[in-house]
Amino acid sequence: MLLSLGDPTAEVAVAYRVKERLRDFYRESDPALAEALLADLRDKCLARSMPPEIRRLGRTIRTWFAKMCNFHLARLTNGPTESLNNLIKRIKRVGFGFRNFENYRIRALLYAGKPNWRVLGSIVVR
Repeated sequence: MLLSLGDPTAEVAVAYRVKERLRDFYRESDPALAEALLADLRDKCLARSMPPEIRRLGRTIRTWFAKMCNFHLARLTNGPTESLNNLIKRIKRVGFGFRNFENYRIRALLYAGKPNWRVLGSIVVR
């Protein structure tokens, strides 16, 4: 009831259902069924009746379809890489433009976890 008052065009409800279908795709254990789920979701998201944000998601799924389906073959994502890239960007933003690359590198290693101090001095980047 309250959702209908705050979401008169049902955009939030549609986004929620799309999100749940995407979760179903990642939870599916059968690669062929997962591919069918994603293809169906892509087609529904690309429908003209969908809100612009959902159609944009449909285009993203269309672009990355094969790579998203590959998740079910390897069960790996690039999440850890994206996390590390995000961490490095935050360090750079907070560092206010390090002038010394060595200081920037040490700060990144400190933020990423315990650096190996024995090896730290032996790594030279030119």
